Amino acid sequence: LLVSKDLGKHLLEVEDLLQKHGLLEADISAQTERVQALNAAALTFSELEGYQPCDPQIICNRVNHVQTCLEELEELAAKRRKELEDSRQLWTFFQEMEEAEAWIREKEKILAAKSCGRDLSSVLTLTTKHKTMLGELGNRRALLHQTMKKGEKILAKKSFSSVGVQEKMREVCLRWKKLEEITGLHQQRLEDALNFFQFSADTDDLVAWLQDIYRIVSSDDFGHDDYSSQALLRKHRAVVDEVEKHRAAVVGLRKQLALLAPDHRQGVDIQIRVVEVEQLYGEVAEVAVLRTQWLQDALAVYRMFSEVHACEVWVDEKEQWLEKMEVPEELDEVEVVQHRFESLDQEMNSVMGRILDVNQVVQQLVDGGHPSSDEVRSCQDHLNSRWNRVVELVETKKSQLSSVLKIQNFLLEC
Repeated sequence: LLVSKDLGKHLLEVEDLLQKHGLLEADISAQTERVQALNAAALTFSELEGYQPCDPQIICNRVNHVQTCLEELEELAAKRRKELEDSRQLWTFFQEMEEAEAWIREKEKILAAKSCGRDLSSVLTLTTKHKTMLGELGNRRALLHQTMKKGEKILAKKSFSSVGVQEKMREVCLRWKKLEEITGLHQQRLEDALNFFQFSADTDDLVAWLQDIYRIVSSDDFGHDDYSSQALLRKHRAVVDEVEKHRAAVVGLRKQLALLAPDHRQGVDIQIRVVEVEQLYGEVAEVAVLRTQWLQDALAVYRMFSEVHACEVWVDEKEQWLEKMEVPEELDEVEVVQHRFESLDQEMNSVMGRILDVNQVVQQLVDGGHPSSDEVRSCQDHLNSRWNRVVELVETKKSQLSSVLKIQNFLLEC
């Protein structure tokens, strides 16, 4: 049993042989105690004095022979255990290698069947799964490294049982290297797909935002008075600031497109999409500028109407006063009225400046082709006409006062 050359042809068989060998070692251990007891009893006969049933030398030789045979048996048992353990180590190595190969084949099939997703959500899901597989790959790499160390130890022993170890190690290393290459390529494809779909999603978000902003900046609501126009202009300026902030994102689309994988960036649809975004942004920016001008013009019109109204209120008041005023004949009363005209001259100079400002604003609106040019011009003409009427009344009243003063002065001199 101990000199048998049967070391097993697979791990389970070796484990069975080791179990049987363990029973054999237990039997040898039991017999060792018996032999030692018998040898001790036999040696007592070699030490007897007087009558000796057997030659003491024969007894000693017999004891030594039995002890030597037992020691040889123990050596054989130890040698076979080592051979069986070496065999178990070898077949454990081969089984772990087979498990590694099976795991590699499974991952190769999974990677061969995997797509890169059809949209951003599916790519993100696949990326998460791929990260999990990378973790498994790292764990399996550590196990394979340990198995390779076992193979190196087997080869270092240079025993007869190491046949095929070197070939198996080389074969598995090549397959593992190929798996890592495939994994790296799939990861790169996932990253390329993720960049592409993220770029597409960002572009779609930008288009949606531009379309919303276009509806805002193309509104025909310019307010109905000074206050509402000012509020709309403030809101519009905030929108213009946002449009300007998004300019960098639109300009950067070309750079982002250039960073995509060739099979993604060379697609006709994505290139057309980028051009559409650039054109839409140009339209939004252009309409935003126009709306700024339109709101400013509307504000200018409402402010002009407000200024005209204020001037006309003053003109109404002075016109009524001048029409009702009768030039007095008494000198004291004439002097009082004359002082009033001096104050009126100061007011007229101030109002005249405001009317000149109104005329300037009207001219700017008319020259700019404002849609309300006719209405603005009519309002200007009406104000100027009423102003001229007041000026004529003032000149008339002043002339009358001057005549009365001359008469009064002449009477005083007489």
